[in-house]
Amino acid sequence: MPGRKKRGSRNLKIMLSAMGITVLALLILALAAYLLIGGKAVSSGTESEQADQETDVNEEDPESLYEPEENGEKVAVSTVKKIASETDKRTVGIDVSEFQGTIDWKQVADSGVEFAMIRCGYRSLGSGEIREDACARYNLQEANANGIQLGAYFFSTAVTTAEAEEEALWMSDLLAGYPITYPVAYNCEGFQNSSSRQYGLSVDERSAIADAFLKKAEANGYTGMFYAARNELVNNTLWNTDALEPAYRIWVAQYGSAQTDVPEYPGNFAMWQYTNQGSVPGISTYVDLDVAYFGYSETAEAQEEGSAQHVEADPEVGVKFDEVSEQVTSKDTTNLRSTMDQGDDSNVVATLKNGETALRTGIGNNGWSRVEYNGEKLYAVSSYLTADLAYQTPVKEPDDGFKTQFTRVSENVTAKDVTNLRNRPSVEEPSEVIAQLHNGEVVVRTGVSDVGWSRVEYNGQILYCVSSYLQLTE
Repeated sequence: MPGRKKRGSRNLKIMLSAMGITVLALLILALAAYLLIGGKAVSSGTESEQADQETDVNEEDPESLYEPEENGEKVAVSTVKKIASETDKRTVGIDVSEFQGTIDWKQVADSGVEFAMIRCGYRSLGSGEIREDACARYNLQEANANGIQLGAYFFSTAVTTAEAEEEALWMSDLLAGYPITYPVAYNCEGFQNSSSRQYGLSVDERSAIADAFLKKAEANGYTGMFYAARNELVNNTLWNTDALEPAYRIWVAQYGSAQTDVPEYPGNFAMWQYTNQGSVPGISTYVDLDVAYFGYSETAEAQEEGSAQHVEADPEVGVKFDEVSEQVTSKDTTNLRSTMDQGDDSNVVATLKNGETALRTGIGNNGWSRVEYNGEKLYAVSSYLTADLAYQTPVKEPDDGFKTQFTRVSENVTAKDVTNLRNRPSVEEPSEVIAQLHNGEVVVRTGVSDVGWSRVEYNGQILYCVSSYLQLTE
């Protein structure tokens, strides 16, 4: 069964035949022809103010600790078209986690991505607890639903082989309900940072831990794969490569040029992560891009068919909330939404008016608030809300269609002598004199501008005159 064979096409040799090299070069060049420099997508909104979005770093997540020595090229994935010489032995993929937020997997599939290595979990930095990636089940579910074949990886901070086996068993339990066709990979980075649980472990100790994870994963029916950077693998620098390479498929990360045929890695490998700066439709952040030198003509079956429950996307992925408990009202009228997205109004569930209240339970670092309203958990732009329940929406000035802005007042005035009252706050055409105000006649002034005009009510009309020609009356 594809994805379940222990050896498969493992130990793919880079020392290909002359014919194989030619085919591989053509394939890579064909891919490069469809790759464009990519950037971070920015969503737009329909309301007058937008909430800034930013990805939060989970201080317990070991993947947030790792910083690559350098970034890869900014590369965009476009639709990949097959050429006559292409075979099913080479496939194009991505690897993702909750750091990519909520992914539109249909767009990803339409872009030509064939497989996805999905992070399912990690062991936390401080407590050492195994935690599920916030998007794992959604990503597995939606990638599969859109025809993308699945692989998976676990980000480990295990310090013993027993912990590594525990991680692999946890991983197998989570994956049981999904059709995992591609390998299950062991990922371990940042161990040279003093904040890592693995800091101080020797090369042999860490390699034995990785081996324990992968042996257990393969015993549970999955193909094991070991992920590491090129510089860590060469000459057994940071891993016991001589032991791991013959036993498992190698997924090598080397951020060179996307124009090259293969990474500059002298050993055997089966997958290449060639940039962490990829741009893929449906993903709003940079994403890792991969080439696998193997593929599958059919999708594997889940180990436990029907055991995976349908899940919805977590709207709070990537957002850090300060937990609060306070009543708030709207400064005017505020849309309460099911997600933190102002792209359109399809997610508007209710509106909160000034004077009405909702319970705010969290203030996000992205400019949104979480509220409870009529028993539902909803979201609103924080700047539209206030905890001052006595706050009243300011009275809006009537829109008279003129550029002149007036500050609202309400006071009795009369003319110092005789003053022209006009239909526009201007002495230029098409302004016309409608009436004259004589000294002693009292009118109500409703607005004063900073350019010398007053707005008054005169015999039921709104008219305008030069402010310096008026005086207050008692």
